[in-house]
Amino acid sequence: MESYPETLSIAAPAKINLYLRVLKRRPDGYHEIESVMQKLTLADKLTLCLQDEGIFLECSDPDLPSGEGNLVWRAAKMFQEYVRSGLGVRISLEKRIPVAAGLGGGSSDAAAVLVGLNLLYQSGLSEDQLAGLGVRLGADVPFFVRSSAAALAQGIGERLSPVTGLTSGYVLLVNPGFAVSTRWVYENLALTSGGNPYILAPDSIALTSGISGSDSFALQGSSTAGFVNELEAVTITGYRVVGEIKQALQDFGARVALMSGSGPTVFGYFLRWSEAQSAYRHFQTIYPNTVFLTEPLPA
Repeated sequence: MESYPETLSIAAPAKINLYLRVLKRRPDGYHEIESVMQKLTLADKLTLCLQDEGIFLECSDPDLPSGEGNLVWRAAKMFQEYVRSGLGVRISLEKRIPVAAGLGGGSSDAAAVLVGLNLLYQSGLSEDQLAGLGVRLGADVPFFVRSSAAALAQGIGERLSPVTGLTSGYVLLVNPGFAVSTRWVYENLALTSGGNPYILAPDSIALTSGISGSDSFALQGSSTAGFVNELEAVTITGYRVVGEIKQALQDFGARVALMSGSGPTVFGYFLRWSEAQSAYRHFQTIYPNTVFLTEPLPA
């Protein structure tokens, strides 16, 4: 007879947006997007322990709420109600991903709870069912529920097609140490229709879902034209330092330097370890607690 654990540790990886285009605002207030998201080895750690009842949350970041104001707590409550379980859970959350940084940390943590409780409660929900629950918590949650390391996200982010993302190299994350409101960024985005200049360049990248007929996202030749984030211009207008970080990463040899999500984190993608290390040492002297040298999560 198969045995199940009463305690489970699970990693909640950060993500970056290799490409992000905003298509339109929907009547419900959400925005239709098209984005390629890539998971990273940088991750929060969650430990889930079965309890007789209730939800108990402990977090290494004292500034984060430990009750229903935390997405992790709400994910646990939603799962309990969905499977109609009377069991409780104690959750320990060790934060490494900066909060409100465009790296999806909160969404990843929530997804980890859904996946973890599905195992602990022996509920047997499918990945599709977990993703359906996840989208009720946030548009990025289904991406983290899925096992693929990279995906093309469409709709509000819930329609996902696995892609071959970054398969090598190094990713340096530079966060200037403040939070940016996603709502503020979207509200200040001047949406265009028709002739949007931010389009995929078929000679530089290839994606699934009919964009170019392939399933890879790769740098080809010397072109990096396909790595675009339409939200970047908005955030840089309000926070000039984001643009300065991007330029500095390029000066250190980053093949790509781009803001992730709504920011303010900027990532530099390096092919050479020596260049990535040099950039890491430089930025650590400026932002000692919010610079991370990581890698793409293996497929």
